Amino acid sequence: MTRSTISLRTEPEDHHVAQLAAAAIALSLAEAAIPSPVPGVKPGLANIVTLFVLYRYGFRLALWVTALRVVAGSLLLGTFLSPSFILSLSGAAASLAVLLAAQLLPRKWFGPVTLSLASAFAHLAGQLTVVHWWLIPQTGIVYLVPIFGASALLFGTLNGVVVARLLASRHPLLDQLGLASPSPDVTSGERP
Repeated sequence: MTRSTISLRTEPEDHHVAQLAAAAIALSLAEAAIPSPVPGVKPGLANIVTLFVLYRYGFRLALWVTALRVVAGSLLLGTFLSPSFILSLSGAAASLAVLLAAQLLPRKWFGPVTLSLASAFAHLAGQLTVVHWWLIPQTGIVYLVPIFGASALLFGTLNGVVVARLLASRHPLLDQLGLASPSPDVTSGERP
């Protein structure tokens, strides 16, 4: 019997995306360990990485990092293909759609905090839409909107401030997390 070896060629960009996705996955796992007083209210820490990647490397890499985070995070948490996974995926898809559209907005008026807020509210809208059409097809879901909206406002603002600070800083921790400035080998994207 002969053995065959499969070898995959990777580019430096692939390694960089893996590092960024690992940082986002680690934040997702840490967030899952934080107890929440209201089920479903989470700070969205991994969105910090997504927004940072969007600003530093462009939408294509932000899409890859988010997709890897959603799938790998759900595999690690044991929620793959569960309602929790579908909600996470729908929220991420809605958030990414808004971030893609945000590339058309004037840069001087829409910074990291504004995009983080738009992303947080899109995430909320995507999840509540799926909840309403699939899990709880009743109008009573509307009563949850103020609670989730307040959390989206609070955490969207805080995450946006963190992204703005990360973009302005040159901290060694950013190098360790793979969030430093792109190397010449990594394709740099346009800022939204």
